[in-house]
Amino acid sequence: MDEIRHKLAIVVRKDLKMAKGKIAAQASHASVMASEVARKRYGKWWKSWLRDGQCKVALKVGSETELNRLRDEAEETGLPTVVVTDMGLTQVPPGTTTCIGIGPAPSELVDKITKDLPLL
Repeated sequence: MDEIRHKLAIVVRKDLKMAKGKIAAQASHASVMASEVARKRYGKWWKSWLRDGQCKVALKVGSETELNRLRDEAEETGLPTVVVTDMGLTQVPPGTTTCIGIGPAPSELVDKITKDLPLL
């Protein structure tokens, strides 16, 4: 298998105890939002990620504090970073941060921030 050069990490809060379908919807929001940010601001990375199959990895954290720490670190590193905030129509209160997207960006940069996180 070829080396994965670019990836998008989707990091979901497990403390919210969202149903599988809700997690899938929130992760989808993160994926679309992150792709658009990368397309507009990090075109070279986005094109490579798109060309190479749009690698994504779904990870989990146990709290909003942990999610915010990852977001801050990704932003400080200069990676495309998006925050998904729910409208509150179903399972969580309005304004709840459910997940973040980091990338698409070079895999080694994403891995520096997410390497210790467990898979979703």
